[in-house]
Amino acid sequence: MKKSVSWAVTIATVATCGLGVAAPAMAADADPAASAATATAAATGGLDTSTLDPKLKALVDGFVAKLPADWQTRLQAAYGKTGAGDTLWAEIRDAGIDPNAYQCQSTQFRAVVGKLYEGINNPFGFELVRALGFLDLPMYEALLFGEDSKANAYGLNGEYTQEITSTMKDLKSFWDIKSSDIQLVPMKNDIYSSPERMGRVIAVLYGVDEAVATEFAAQFFPQYFAMEPFLRNGSNPLLTLNAFAYSEEGEPHPMGISDRIVMGDGILEVMKEVGLGDVAPKAIMAHEFGHHVQYEDHLFSNTTLTGPEATRRTELMADAFGTYYLTHAQGEALNSKRLLDSEKNFYEIGDCGFLSPGHHGTPNQRLASSTWGASVAAGAANQGHILPSLGFSVLFDAKLPDLVKPDAV
Repeated sequence: MKKSVSWAVTIATVATCGLGVAAPAMAADADPAASAATATAAATGGLDTSTLDPKLKALVDGFVAKLPADWQTRLQAAYGKTGAGDTLWAEIRDAGIDPNAYQCQSTQFRAVVGKLYEGINNPFGFELVRALGFLDLPMYEALLFGEDSKANAYGLNGEYTQEITSTMKDLKSFWDIKSSDIQLVPMKNDIYSSPERMGRVIAVLYGVDEAVATEFAAQFFPQYFAMEPFLRNGSNPLLTLNAFAYSEEGEPHPMGISDRIVMGDGILEVMKEVGLGDVAPKAIMAHEFGHHVQYEDHLFSNTTLTGPEATRRTELMADAFGTYYLTHAQGEALNSKRLLDSEKNFYEIGDCGFLSPGHHGTPNQRLASSTWGASVAAGAANQGHILPSLGFSVLFDAKLPDLVKPDAV
């Protein structure tokens, strides 16, 4: 199984506490408050809830007490199988790319995302809630229960629904892969207004009774959002700031989740704020579908690259796949100058996480890959011909060394 979280953004981390596990026993003259925090952490499976408001602390402690003994193992297993560890808050694990060799400037997109974090009252409590997986509920609902979605509306008010569903249909006819089983699923912030929806997701992730999870959600989240107004009662775009392709292709123990593209309302809102709302939905869809091309053509494993360099390759290739479709006469036929020079869709999402296994490429590299993809479409002698996806990937791999060459002055 593979999961690609292609538009997740690594931003400046809020002041975080090490959430960590219980510390060794303290000496008799140690700080009593610290000793109490250690005792609390031991009682809650290693999570220190002492930074929470007393009422919220009691709710979390009571909830954790009702979980099965292996709840943390269950949660981590879910994260591992679905690739959730590679999302917005991925930890830096690997080295491999020299950051001093590349230009990596900030972008307007990152500035907008950074502002979404303004107003955190309790960064330690925020990190605790994040560590518990409560900020990933929209993502897991899309993965676990996406097929139950009745409206399938895209955008906070459904304003992108027609555009996104139409683009999905066109992508399936454009690329030469088996795609009839790829499902399009929304990721919605409004899960936080429904204890029942939150409860069924939490029940699966933690292995707890759904009624217990629903009751907890009904009590905890209204109080927590009241204490963290920046989350806007769960409507902050940060909570659905993602779009990704998902496939269990080649997974020996699949979870039974269909191939799908998940589209978060948050990413659409932020792209609109940046001024890319008219182009970004198609561009995101084209990029994510590019990952499904990679799944079907086994392009993830068809490389000797490892770590961040391997992820960078697949992300830049998906950029190229996407822009080839967007500018091709048989695709969206968008004007490449407007798409690349003015809008800079993929440029805006570049990241500087050179050490991260989720590194997607710098802004310059993403723009270069998109520019190359557009040039392949524009330079074809037969404008009506669509390159086979495998043939396109061969051309890309030959071009890759040039796309990622150091550019620092």
